[in-house]
Amino acid sequence: MKPRELLHRAGRVARHRWTRRVGVAVSVGLVSVLGSMIGVMLFAQSGLNVGPFSAEMSITPSIHGGTSVDIPPLGSLHLDSHRGPLHLEVALGSLDQSRTEALIDNPAAISSAGDRAVDEVVAGVSRLGLRTLGLAVLSALILAALIFRDVRRTAAAGVTALVVTGGSLGLAAATLRPDAISEPRYEGLLINAPAVVGDARRIADNYGRYAEQLQAIVGNVSRVYSTISTLPVYEPAGNTTRLLHVSDLHLNPASWGLIRTVVETFEIDAVIDTGDIVDWGSSAETGYVASIPSIQVPYIWVRGNHDSASIQAAVRAQSNAVVLDNALTTVDGLTIAGIGDPQFTPDKSETNEAGDDAAPELLTAAGERLATTIRDSGKKVDIALVHDPAMAQPLSGVVPLVLAGHRHQREVSRLPAPEAPEPSAGPSAAPSAAAVAQPLMTTRLMIEGSTGGAGLRGLEEEEPTPLSLSVLYFDEKNELKAYDDIQLGGTGQSNVEMQRNVVGLDEEEPVPTPESSVPVSQPSR
Repeated sequence: MKPRELLHRAGRVARHRWTRRVGVAVSVGLVSVLGSMIGVMLFAQSGLNVGPFSAEMSITPSIHGGTSVDIPPLGSLHLDSHRGPLHLEVALGSLDQSRTEALIDNPAAISSAGDRAVDEVVAGVSRLGLRTLGLAVLSALILAALIFRDVRRTAAAGVTALVVTGGSLGLAAATLRPDAISEPRYEGLLINAPAVVGDARRIADNYGRYAEQLQAIVGNVSRVYSTISTLPVYEPAGNTTRLLHVSDLHLNPASWGLIRTVVETFEIDAVIDTGDIVDWGSSAETGYVASIPSIQVPYIWVRGNHDSASIQAAVRAQSNAVVLDNALTTVDGLTIAGIGDPQFTPDKSETNEAGDDAAPELLTAAGERLATTIRDSGKKVDIALVHDPAMAQPLSGVVPLVLAGHRHQREVSRLPAPEAPEPSAGPSAAPSAAAVAQPLMTTRLMIEGSTGGAGLRGLEEEEPTPLSLSVLYFDEKNELKAYDDIQLGGTGQSNVEMQRNVVGLDEEEPVPTPESSVPVSQPSR
């Protein structure tokens, strides 16, 4: 067959009405699919509140389907939840402070919140599916109208988008695998994997029991105070300054209610926080510090190794907060100096053992900078604040009291005396009589436990880490006279313990008074 004859037949086929109809159908199909994809990718997203969390859900075109859950800054979970050309993405945002505290204040709401969470997610996904369907059809109609400028072809594109998108949603629903949540795939830092995958269920199970008893325990703090204040060993005078030392809240929303209770009951003049107020230092956690003004007394804070620069800025923005970073402040006649942790290592453990990321020389250097600032100020500083106790040694002999945290375990000790400088040779090096007679200041180091019970990590064990905080009493000479150690037991423990310790005038160690315990009635389940 000659080329001219071939061209003639090809032209006849191209001009045939069925060929034109097929071409139009393919064009309409392509436009409708393209318009649907544009609508889904740009607009198929919605917000959702699940318990105390704020989340963003979105649907995107995909070959394999499935669901991904982003949990900043820990990583993400990927679930083989369904098949089909649509992929569901869920991004957990920050905790809503008011909803979180409402759950803590109402233990019964925690169980109901868990029951409602499933219904909330199902309702949210259903709304998102309907939104996706509507937006896909609308986008296809708009694109077809712009391209074809024909009512019939535009309508056909809308119907095609409705069938394709509806079919995709139906396929996802038909192939849904609810048990996929028990087989997640984790992506992120290896160190975070157990917390996100392995321990999440145990933490959730323990938190309900923990919050029930914590509600009953907090209510008994005032009873403990009334009991121990009658002890004859030490009675705070009217001119006594009371400071509350807290540390390592680690994003635990229950800590704020406890701090407020102690501040009101013990008539606290100021709160001192020695760092690690959050867990990861992410921007999503900045909302947690918005509860600081609810304390209603000065809140003096130094940065911990879990606190980033953005967290420090968020704390500084609170109306009653004082951030000390190699600086001094005065509260009720007490001069307080403090410096932030020089490291930002949110995945670091509470000990500085070999193998940790800790750099002892950085910690010591930070302590030396604070000691130099104190000496150069020319003021008598009563308290120095650091986060890691490894920063405290350079402050020995410089201040009478150093407050720290980091280790999640209460400890009170005296810092080793600083080494005296070696005298140089020659008669001019002989110390003066005044220098010999001047007594060397001894420095007490007080390490607070975790006021947040080590955060969610403290719930990984069968018995959560206790919540610890201390009330310090200073006389009119700004000298520490006594302190109360308060500990709220974890799950399975039925009492609050508080021990008053009186600082002896001529004794190396404080004199402990009898311990006071108040039993807590078990909440009904």
